[in-house]
Amino acid sequence: MPSEDQKRVLDPEQDAAALKALTHPLRIRLLGMLRADGPATASELAVRTGESSASTSYHLRVLAKYAFVAEAEHRDGRERRWRAVHALTSWSNRAMEATPGSRAYVNLSRRVQIQRLEECLARYEADIADGRLGPEWVEPSGISDLMPRLTPESLAELWDAFRQRLEELAERDAGDPRAVQVVLLTAGLPLAPRSAGAGAGAVPDATADETAADVDADAEADVEGAS
Repeated sequence: MPSEDQKRVLDPEQDAAALKALTHPLRIRLLGMLRADGPATASELAVRTGESSASTSYHLRVLAKYAFVAEAEHRDGRERRWRAVHALTSWSNRAMEATPGSRAYVNLSRRVQIQRLEECLARYEADIADGRLGPEWVEPSGISDLMPRLTPESLAELWDAFRQRLEELAERDAGDPRAVQVVLLTAGLPLAPRSAGAGAGAVPDATADETAADVDADAEADVEGAS
């Protein structure tokens, strides 16, 4: 788990310009890729995103301007390599509700995370099918859409317990050669009751598989991992 010095904590007042720069789906995606997979060039990221190298180069320079990325050690002198400066972007949900710009960033980052989950699901399925992941990963893997009824206090407590347990397990497995990167996208999104006669728009009954969990409170959002 990232230590405090590996986190970029965003403040909607002090970081207004940085938030505005980050409110772009490709920039969030590029930052997430650098965090998940390590340093890369604009050309390498262009191939992976389907964008032009001119586009990825421009957006990387914007991210660098606001200290989200920095130049990494170069393999040769021909092309810049970029690295993520921090392992995690985090914020207070309450503070980010203060301005339209910060709310827009939070909303966008969450949607990019959903897109990232779809990409990771496809990659997971291919890795299992092609034998890059062993059969021992089949049973514990999964996605859950549980919908418990909780109070705000209970949801916050659930987030705290989840993060604490995750830190304990990650620390325990840090030196185990069997450990691999696990995409763990969590959500805790209260839904107001539907009015009578909501009809086709009503939320369907949830189904769940028993192997995964959902959660978040004062959001520590790994934007790809990030996005």
